[in-house]
Amino acid sequence: MAHTITEKCNGCGLCAKLCPVSAITGEVKSMHRINVKRCVDCGVCGKACSEGAVLNARGQEVVRIPRQQWPKPVISREACSACAICVDVCGKHALAISLPLRPGDLRVYAYLKDEKACVGCAMCAKQCPMEAITMEIAGGEEVPA
Repeated sequence: MAHTITEKCNGCGLCAKLCPVSAITGEVKSMHRINVKRCVDCGVCGKACSEGAVLNARGQEVVRIPRQQWPKPVISREACSACAICVDVCGKHALAISLPLRPGDLRVYAYLKDEKACVGCAMCAKQCPMEAITMEIAGGEEVPA
């Protein structure tokens, strides 16, 4: 089940701008809609909505959270295999694979390249086959992916 947008929507477009899978459409100052086939239930739309216009899959209003409190991926260099799955699934292009320090260096890993671009959707953590990514809010508190 996907998130939904209610009549409280003021059409500001922030949810559409932040959605990591481009599941939200709508005209400015008109109610927006979520494509249920594209929605990955990450909740970014609700965390950003100042109107309380987003309901989660259980029909509960998603509470707005200040952006500085959104979780960010923390990647274990030791566990990361640099497979780049996380980089590929990140719809905001916030992750990258490090470059080798010298020719033949195999100690490469994924890292958060653009913290401002990250919306905390946790798609990277959910897709990581090595379980090398945890989602944490400022201060180091881990949150479920």
